[in-house]
Amino acid sequence: MLGMISHNDCLLHDPGSHHPDHADRLYAINNQIIMSGLDFVLRHYDAPLATREQLGRAHDPAYVDRVFDMAPSEGSVEIDGDTVMSKDTLQAALRAAGAGVMGVDLIMRGESNPVFCAVRPPGHHAEYAKAMGFCLFDNIAVAAAHALETHGLERVAIVDFDVHHGNGTEDIFKNDERVLFCSSFQHPF
Repeated sequence: MLGMISHNDCLLHDPGSHHPDHADRLYAINNQIIMSGLDFVLRHYDAPLATREQLGRAHDPAYVDRVFDMAPSEGSVEIDGDTVMSKDTLQAALRAAGAGVMGVDLIMRGESNPVFCAVRPPGHHAEYAKAMGFCLFDNIAVAAAHALETHGLERVAIVDFDVHHGNGTEDIFKNDERVLFCSSFQHPF
């Protein structure tokens, strides 16, 4: 069975009306799945919240604490020119990272293969101890670290397709021989 993991909390992340990462991205994915007829072959799952322990397998625990501490209770906080946290961003980011962890668990238990995670904010620019490029937590790095540490996999391959290089994922795994990271990106734009 094909699995699709998402959560309505991912729609609430609001980096501002001018920002290219907006909820319409997830609505567009859902609409295309319905129009293609794939909705009938998917099993839908609600993404859980990633735990600090899960995040700490890919990120500096002190950085994880800083992200929690800087989350605004109202309004927004600009981390850099591209990365903004609104009052609902932390919850959305925890769901996005939790989706990857759940996806690994579903595959490893033989309950779903493949799995697609329709989440935001994205993750592949978040480095070991730094947010950037719309990303707070590196969702795929959290998932890969979970596969290695929880399920005992000896090797994990990550193939990153995007207009930008997955610099955060590379930063996190650059010295880990258990992870093969391949990034296919467009440059110049």
